Amino acid sequence: MRPIVPLSVMVTSVTLPRVPDVGAANTAELNTTGFDVERVRADFPILQQQVNGHPLVYLDNAATTQKPRAVIDAISDYYCHDNSNVHRGAHALSDRATAKFEAARQSVADFLHAESSVQILWTRGTTEAINLVASSWGGANLKAGDRILVSAMEHHSNIVPWQIVAEKTGAQVEVIPVDDTGTLDVKAFAMMLDHRVRMVAVNHVSNALGSINPVADMIRLAHEAGALVLIDGAQAIAHWPVDVQALDCDFYTFSGHKLFGPTGIGVLYGRRELLDAMPPYQGGGEMIETVSFTGTTYNQLPYKFEAGTPDIAGAIGLGAAIDYVNALDRAAAAAHEDALLAYARDKALQVPGLRLIGTATNKVAVLSFVLEGVHPSDIGMLMDQQGIAVRTGHHCAQPLMDQYQLPGTVRASFSIYNTFDDVDRLFAALEKARGMLL
Repeated sequence: MRPIVPLSVMVTSVTLPRVPDVGAANTAELNTTGFDVERVRADFPILQQQVNGHPLVYLDNAATTQKPRAVIDAISDYYCHDNSNVHRGAHALSDRATAKFEAARQSVADFLHAESSVQILWTRGTTEAINLVASSWGGANLKAGDRILVSAMEHHSNIVPWQIVAEKTGAQVEVIPVDDTGTLDVKAFAMMLDHRVRMVAVNHVSNALGSINPVADMIRLAHEAGALVLIDGAQAIAHWPVDVQALDCDFYTFSGHKLFGPTGIGVLYGRRELLDAMPPYQGGGEMIETVSFTGTTYNQLPYKFEAGTPDIAGAIGLGAAIDYVNALDRAAAAAHEDALLAYARDKALQVPGLRLIGTATNKVAVLSFVLEGVHPSDIGMLMDQQGIAVRTGHHCAQPLMDQYQLPGTVRASFSIYNTFDDVDRLFAALEKARGMLL
């Protein structure tokens, strides 16, 4: 067994309501939200399998969500019937592909309540979207002495791009503190704001802890100080509706694969005046209006930022994912996820030596924990042998793990298709792992 870093973070009391401890046979009685989880599960083919001789329990949704049949069929239908490049083809296939591709962009705009679809840029995911803003807006606007604020709970994708542009421009990256419960310190954030803060880049939800940040308040405070705000919405987008106009954010990003869509496609929403003023991120086809050896003029939004052949199938698949989510009762789905988390946290408190990491009052359905004397990766391996998929490690949040003095955690993240029986199996497998490792 590998050595364990001593634990330094004690757990505060659980604030969510306690749920009765029941056996797997009775867990259906807990679903009082009116959400038909079994009907939803039937839409996801990958869940209908066994792993290592056990029915699959997929609890790695913060890393990527599974795909409903509607998304798989939409991608397959494109390749079977419409496969062509978009926008410039003089034939029927290109016309059909273009129509579906741009309809998906409009679906994203409607989903985010954006004013116009030209504010929706296709990217490869949240990571590229943040890099685009850091490189294009940051490279054109930041200078020595400027400050960029990021929180201590950020994913590496919302840290490293700002460090790169800060090194090039002489700006400074500064850290908004997070307390031991995993709650961002808004008072400290407010005190950090001054006229030198040009950008605040924070996640809507922590991927490592599930903490929900008060982004509306933070945006208001940042704007009062004259700063722009980028919100990393990768972990929020699947859990509740997002209205970028109501938030009043300057940029909002998310990845399709976190929203039951395909990998390799993502979205950057931006204020139109900001996007218009920003220089292109990459050069090549599609992002140009005219090219000559004496100079080039750039295309209009959104194409100015979409060099090269895009992920057409990915955009169409994301559009289908949004259609799928829109057909759900999202309030009931959120209540179902909250009930799963409450049930899991109640069971976690009963496990000897288990400590929850991240106990903020406002959380999505993410349960991160460590087991005293056991390395997280050992737990993950034994879980997999029992058909249970969890994530272990630092979750691309090494500065946060350093604050907790941990090599990483075990993270179980729940989604709309998870059940109370999944939670029971998680903790039955954990008990078996304890018996083997301790």
